[in-house]
Amino acid sequence: MYAVSGLLTALICGPIFGGHLLFRDAVAVPRFSLTASAFGIDGTAPRAVPQDALLALGSRVIDGGLLVAGSTALILFAAGVGYGRLARRLVPAAGTPGAVAAATLGIWNPFVAERLLQGHWSLLAGYAALGWVVCTTLDVVDRPDWRTWTLLAGVFAAGGLTPTGSLLVLVAAGTTAVAARLPLRRSAIGFLCWLVTASPWLVGAVFSSGVASSGGAAAFALRSEPWLGPVGTALGLGGIWNADAVPGSRTSPWALVATLALLTAVGVGTWWLLRRTPPDRTITALGVLAGTAVVLVMLAATPTGIAAMDALLAHIPGAGLLRDAQKYLALAVPFATVAAAAATVALRRLVPAAFATVAVAALIVAPLPDLAWGVGGKIRPATFPADYARVTALIGDDRTGGDGAVALWPTDAVRHLSWTRGPSLTPLPRMLNAPVVVSGALTVDGQTVDAPTGRTAEIVGTLLDGGDPRALAGLGVGWVVVEEADPPSALAAATPVFTGDHLRVYRIDDVEPPPTPGITAWAAALLTFALWMGAIVAGAAGRLRYRGSPWAQGS
Repeated sequence: MYAVSGLLTALICGPIFGGHLLFRDAVAVPRFSLTASAFGIDGTAPRAVPQDALLALGSRVIDGGLLVAGSTALILFAAGVGYGRLARRLVPAAGTPGAVAAATLGIWNPFVAERLLQGHWSLLAGYAALGWVVCTTLDVVDRPDWRTWTLLAGVFAAGGLTPTGSLLVLVAAGTTAVAARLPLRRSAIGFLCWLVTASPWLVGAVFSSGVASSGGAAAFALRSEPWLGPVGTALGLGGIWNADAVPGSRTSPWALVATLALLTAVGVGTWWLLRRTPPDRTITALGVLAGTAVVLVMLAATPTGIAAMDALLAHIPGAGLLRDAQKYLALAVPFATVAAAAATVALRRLVPAAFATVAVAALIVAPLPDLAWGVGGKIRPATFPADYARVTALIGDDRTGGDGAVALWPTDAVRHLSWTRGPSLTPLPRMLNAPVVVSGALTVDGQTVDAPTGRTAEIVGTLLDGGDPRALAGLGVGWVVVEEADPPSALAAATPVFTGDHLRVYRIDDVEPPPTPGITAWAAALLTFALWMGAIVAGAAGRLRYRGSPWAQGS
């Protein structure tokens, strides 16, 4: 399974090296800024915590483009190995052929393809950790020594690169703990391990100035694929809300063929699993989890589900984590991979083991050919124009905002830059070592969601009204960076301090100091990030010792 995982990962990730990914939500810059935003304490929703802080530290040693590309490849490889280990653990009769089939499905499926196209490489860290966290939770049941606890904490931390990934591993671990009848005391210790690894984004949520998301449940609901409807789409692990983040093969009736092939492999394995006596409690629990995830994702796309989600978004802080419901189809993958492994056992009655493995793998890979080579060549790195390095050096190291915050124009969150290969977030907030004001508003199907509030809304409104320098100075804005656009009308007559082919920079005089995080916020952010990093290191150390233990099944 290691060789197959490596081969499939290389087949997907080969073209993403050699530059900087800047594609939809995936933003790789040469060196990430180490600011309050990276730690999630700048007042905005901590959507990329602790991801951005880790990238900021790592890019001091490794170029940020290589760091993001390498992390993406490592995540996919870990997904294959993790789901392969899970199959070996729960379906030992499947052996290596079953592990190979499980690893193949864990890496090669519509969910992975669509999330890569959306730029959600760090969300896939939580997806990749699901197989590992089930195995490790079972190890805690079998032998609760320090090695298994540290490994569990490490898996929680690795999967929790984003808040959503953190929730995914918690649900999978909780389901496994219930199925395996983990004692209450051990369950409490496990939850404490998760809480420690989730603390960076939980602290960010505490210091956030408002609700993470507002409205837009309909725009982010499951999107039915051709000839499948919501049921077939969810069962086929597809249906991301953004129709542009979909492989070409899933935009035609071929999606039906691909889904039937996937369901055939999973269905044959499920039939074999149902014949086992007595049934395995963990497999049964994973099956219930998979079914629950599919049903809830479908219900969230109904008119009633959309209305309920909008109500949650309007009244419950942090409910934005639930809005993109389709991402929780990741919880169906552990059972699907186990079923794929079981399918190889069922087919051995008809053909030799090697042919059974090839047959199951073919059912998974062949119907989705355009996942290969950067999802059909759509994901490729870009090369930053020299303007960006010059502007970064011009604004300099001003993490405290002493020279004022940086406002971006246009205010839209998504850019269509001339030098990139598609739409993307602007890279400037992750490059500039200064407080950067980002609107955060997103337009989906003509509907604007997550409109800015408070001071950010005032700054955006001032820019839209022409960008009066005195008003901007009063709001703490010391710089306006214009990215491939005409400047606001009030600034057009001013002389920029920098003019390039892609960027122009205007300096605002007599600026009021912008609000900055206090010592309490910084202390909490640094402490929780250190705990998260400690869990990563401890988990890696536990894994090294774990491999040599006789009770470490499937490693």
